[in-house]
Amino acid sequence: MTFEVRIPTLGESVTEGVIVRWAKQDGEAVKPDDVLLELETDKASMELPAERAGVLRIVKPAGEKVAVGELVARIEEDGGARAAAPAAPKPPPAALEPPSPAPEPAPKPAAPAARLAPAEAEAASAAARAVGPLSPAVRRLLAEHDLDPTLVPASGKGGRLTKEDVLAYLERSARPVRIEVPAAPKPSAPLVEGEERVPMSPIRRRIAERLVQAQRTAAILTTFNEIDMSEVIALRAEHKERFQKQHGIGLGFMSFFARACIAAVRDIPVVNAEIRGDDIVYRKFVHLGVAVGTERGLVVPVLHHAERMSFAEIEREIARLAGLARDGKLKLDDLAGGTFTISNGGVYGSLLSTPILNPPQSAILGMHKIEKRPVVVEDQIAIRPMMYVAVSYDHRLVDGEQAVTFLVRVKERLEDPERLLLDV
Repeated sequence: MTFEVRIPTLGESVTEGVIVRWAKQDGEAVKPDDVLLELETDKASMELPAERAGVLRIVKPAGEKVAVGELVARIEEDGGARAAAPAAPKPPPAALEPPSPAPEPAPKPAAPAARLAPAEAEAASAAARAVGPLSPAVRRLLAEHDLDPTLVPASGKGGRLTKEDVLAYLERSARPVRIEVPAAPKPSAPLVEGEERVPMSPIRRRIAERLVQAQRTAAILTTFNEIDMSEVIALRAEHKERFQKQHGIGLGFMSFFARACIAAVRDIPVVNAEIRGDDIVYRKFVHLGVAVGTERGLVVPVLHHAERMSFAEIEREIARLAGLARDGKLKLDDLAGGTFTISNGGVYGSLLSTPILNPPQSAILGMHKIEKRPVVVEDQIAIRPMMYVAVSYDHRLVDGEQAVTFLVRVKERLEDPERLLLDV
């Protein structure tokens, strides 16, 4: 028999992806759990394993854009192709040829949900029962803005949800609305010598969209300060070997900054809050995003409940997520739910920058290069390892005094790191 390989449900608001590569070739034998293909969505890359053993027959080539539930390949299990053919005298085993794919049955005028993956079909069925059938335009708007269709009041005939219903709901909720307006086709400028045109990857397109969204929908302001890193450097140098032996992970600067930000959030909780419609949502937990540069672009994996983690746990989780990010193996859950982000431009040599918010978060801390500079200490000029830090924040929610105070609290704890160890 023949088993169909379809794109599974990919996570919240993700409806399509691009086949980056096939790990197995057409006609190659595969076993259960063998990686068949690598799929890249606008949030992460993922691998799709085989669920059956047999011969792979590829339907969609690498580079093709595919949707959830779409058929991308078939796996011909042993005897499947021959069973579909009329009975005939069996030739000697040496005369057997590789099985060919069974002919596709004629399309039936049946409900399209029958061709969806089970989870997708169930979700589509539930949505249809609640709000009626959805048009492509409505589905696209719901996906783009992460909306539950059952929450949007429907005014269409028979309780059907219309595009106008969704737009009106978004306007009432003060959420950014992206309406695609067909533009007049522009002639593509011819390439000149030394130029190369390469399509943007889904992840890069998503990065571009979110950065523009942040600039358009938030009132972004940045405040700066500088931190004398002498005490952190001395403490790290004194204990890093024992820390490595005890915990099996190196002691970096990021865990100090993570703990300092978590402590400062307790003092200034609005920095960890979010505007949701006309409300402010405060949180008693910190899902800490840590920006990681990869070949595909910048991604921000999340340390969930970082407020519960020790220094060693923070270092291990950062190392694990960064490794997955660079290998392109992050799962969607690894990227979801961040409430505050830290970005370290110092690893690339940046001395000062203004980080951009990661929507819908309200603040982001930027770390920078540690550089020895002359500073005044007790009326004397001294050479100290200094770091500029910046916090960008949404001024609609966070006042300047709150942002400055938050950054001062981070500075105070890093210049006196014993406070982090004592949690005071």
